[in-house]
Amino acid sequence: MDIQLIQGEFTTSDSLSIVTQMIEVKIKFHENAIARNSSEEDISYRESKIRNLQAELYELRKQLSQKDQKLSMHATITVN
Repeated sequence: MDIQLIQGEFTTSDSLSIVTQMIEVKIKFHENAIARNSSEEDISYRESKIRNLQAELYELRKQLSQKDQKLSMHATITVN
């Protein structure tokens, strides 16, 4: 099953807003999992995932700050 989340062209500002909100949801998911799970290994793994997501968002912000045009974005979730 495929769920189409994003499809189309967006302003730079809207693109950044959409991606930022999606990353914030994913970070919150990992934070909630950390609060529920006390395994040191799991906590370390999730903290690493959070840092990677934050770094990727930072890089995206840098790249998009140099653009002032419509951006094409596509995102689909595939559930098997």
